[in-house]
Order: sequence, then structure tokens, then C-alpha cells
Amino acid sequence: MSNEGFIRKIKAIIEEREAEFVLLLCHQNADPDAVCSSYALSKLMNHLKSGIDVEVASPESVSKISKILLEHFSMRVVNDEPSFDKTDIIFMVDTNTIGQLGEWGEHLKEACLPLIVIDHHAPHPETGKIASLCIYDENASSTCEIIYSLFKEANVKPSRDVAEALLLGAAFDTKHFTLANTSAFKMIAELIDLGVNVREIMGLLTAPMDVSERIARLKACKRMKLMKMGGWIIVLSHVSSFQASAARVLIDVGADLAIVGSQRKNELSISMRSSQDFYGKTGIHLGRDIANPLGKHLNGMGGGHSTSAGVNGTGDLESAFKHVTKILRERIRQSRNQ
Repeated sequence: MSNEGFIRKIKAIIEEREAEFVLLLCHQNADPDAVCSSYALSKLMNHLKSGIDVEVASPESVSKISKILLEHFSMRVVNDEPSFDKTDIIFMVDTNTIGQLGEWGEHLKEACLPLIVIDHHAPHPETGKIASLCIYDENASSTCEIIYSLFKEANVKPSRDVAEALLLGAAFDTKHFTLANTSAFKMIAELIDLGVNVREIMGLLTAPMDVSERIARLKACKRMKLMKMGGWIIVLSHVSSFQASAARVLIDVGADLAIVGSQRKNELSISMRSSQDFYGKTGIHLGRDIANPLGKHLNGMGGGHSTSAGVNGTGDLESAFKHVTKILRERIRQSRNQ
């Protein structure tokens, strides 16, 4: 993301709307990157316009670790119906598809308000059609990194609590900095200079796993269907909840790509994870190349990162697995021929 005057553009939208109330929307089960990005952005908004009211909302609550961070930062996130009726501007933070907002997505489209998308992967084409401004950088390690760049562009020095939030969000999305790139480490160094005690706050990202999540992970391992494509180990499984957590553990135990789904009546929810090695050698971007076409096939929406993605749609889970297997075979074949 180059300096393209994003702060100037945001200010222009605020002034044009004479905005008094701003709504920041995070994806379902918002993770620390989404929550911490929103926290920092809410503070930045008050620098851009004094006295502006900011509400942060996430459908179906936030993740367990995020709840710990909410308590630490004394932050409130709305989980029931957010204030669409009094909102002047809507932001989608760390969220690149309307499908990640569940039923709120329809309210967002009906609201006909200025929409600003901030994420570290490109917005879904359908999101891009309704967005007034898209601020994204696929080279960024986290959305917190993009928010930090906005602070610098606005020439605003983050307070210590904001610096802590930005570091924690980046730490989560980079798996405690193991996936961090050069720009992320530069940000981390600058945040430490602002007074962040890394050793002191990193413990906030560690939360004991409850029994239901552990059981879901074990069931995913027990139910997994294993196949090899082009020398890669691909696994499919299904659980009733904690799909993302189950997909992560399948990668940890040896899969190159894990796809875990759930079905409630005809509603489907699918999480995907791949190893960095799989992405690096095949070039297959889970959000763009797999989740996006699968979401369309399921009359829903899919998107996400290069190694982490999700899909919501309708239909039969087994049929969805058959279709995603077909997509994967073609993509892997293309990657081998390049």
C-alpha cells in the first residue's frame, strides 16, 4: 500500500456527510487483529474529528482470546443489531466480504451509506462494487499494520494503549511474529519505542482452550478424509462448531491444506487453512482461488487470505466438498504446469 492520501479521503467523506456517528464492523467471531484494528481506528477517528461517536460491532460475538483483550482495553463490541439507523459512515475492518457479516450484510447494502473497507487482503469483487473507499495491502502481515500506517499518515502518535493493541493484533495474525515481514518488524520496533512492554502483554494472547473446542478438534481428526494431490496432503473434515480451530490443528498435525465444514439444515460454513509451504510453492491463494469460486457455487460468498479463508453458502456439505476437490485438482495441475 503506497501513500495515496487515504487520510485525506477519509476526512473528505467525514466532512461531506457531516458525520457524527461511525460504525466499525468486524467479521464473525472477530479475532484479535480485527478487534485491535477497530480499537486503534476508533481512537484515530477522534483525532480526525473531535467528538465523533464510534461503535464497534461483530456478529455472533468475538473469539475467546478477543474477549480477554476487550476486558484489558475496556472496549465494548456490540453483538446484537448495531446502530445502522443513526450511522453516517460504515467501516468494514479486517473483513473483505459481506458474507462475513452474516445477516448484517443485507442491512449494510440497504443502508446506502459511505462504506470504507480496511483489510490486508483485497476486497471481494461484490464488496468492491458498493465500497466508497478500499484501503488494503496484501503485503501487510495484518490489518493492524495498515491502521498503524494511517496513524503515521495522519501524523498522530499512538497512545500506549493503542500501541499495545496494534502490536497484539499483529502478533496474533503473524503467529507471534513467525510470519511477520520486514515492514511488520519495523512497526513492532517503533511500537516498542512508544513504551510497549512485549513480554508483559503477550500473555494476553494465551487463553486456555475449553472442552468443547478440544472435542471439536479431536472429532475433526477422527472424521478427516485424506487425499494426495500433486504430492500435497489434503484433508477434509466436518464438525458442528470451531471449524477454523479444527482446520488449524489439521495443519499442525501434518496436512498441507485442511478444509473443515459444518452444515445446519442447508446452511454451510467452511473454513480453510494451508501451510506457508503449500502457498509458496503452488501460488494457490485460498481466498481468491478456492474460497471465492466455491462461495459463488454455493450461492453465498467466500474470501480471505492466502493461507486462511472461509465460505458461507447453502446446499449439501458433501457436494460442496466434491466441488472444492474439483477446484483444487485443477488449480494444483495449473501450478505444476507453470
